[in-house]
Amino acid sequence: MVPPHWLDWSRRIQALSQTGLAYSDNGFDTERYQQLMNIAAEILESHTGLAKEPLVQDFLGQLGYATPKVDVRGAMVREGRILLVQEQIDQHWAMPGGWADIGDSPSEVVVREVWEETGLHVTPRKLIGVFDANRQPPFEVYHAYKLLFLCDIDSGTPGISNETLDVGFFPFDDLPPLSLNRTSERNLAEVQAHLRDSQRAAAFD
Repeated sequence: MVPPHWLDWSRRIQALSQTGLAYSDNGFDTERYQQLMNIAAEILESHTGLAKEPLVQDFLGQLGYATPKVDVRGAMVREGRILLVQEQIDQHWAMPGGWADIGDSPSEVVVREVWEETGLHVTPRKLIGVFDANRQPPFEVYHAYKLLFLCDIDSGTPGISNETLDVGFFPFDDLPPLSLNRTSERNLAEVQAHLRDSQRAAAFD
């Protein structure tokens, strides 16, 4: 599944305006790129109910050449149960993880995010897959790629953080409601496939 046309148009217009503003040294071109950014926000406002002005301000905070964002997540499985955290933002459940920070390698991101969200020290064992996170609903404003690592738990006791409401291990056939833009059924199916076959190659879109 691909995003609806209006979301694709808005993303592309926003990306063009962001990149244009990054490289423009002409006042007239700068004004035109800002107008494009407003149009992108108007498209989103008309289809989502999100307010235009906060969207424009968020767009203006995206600097430089526009590229997809990177979401990094860790899969930890113990006795056939996968570790999930309950997200504060929507009260649904996901594998721990988050946006990559500048300067960190992907494996460093997953180690830090798992520690911050669960209190567990982990070691990434293998890359499960690189997924286009915006090829299935719910669709987000920004295009993103998702990197998913299978990790070994080294130490620690699972606990909540300032971003999570709860944490627990769940059987794959009895999962709580998922935060689908963070952890999809496809992501979980790929985790299971890698558990069954340690030689399985990383999935990718």
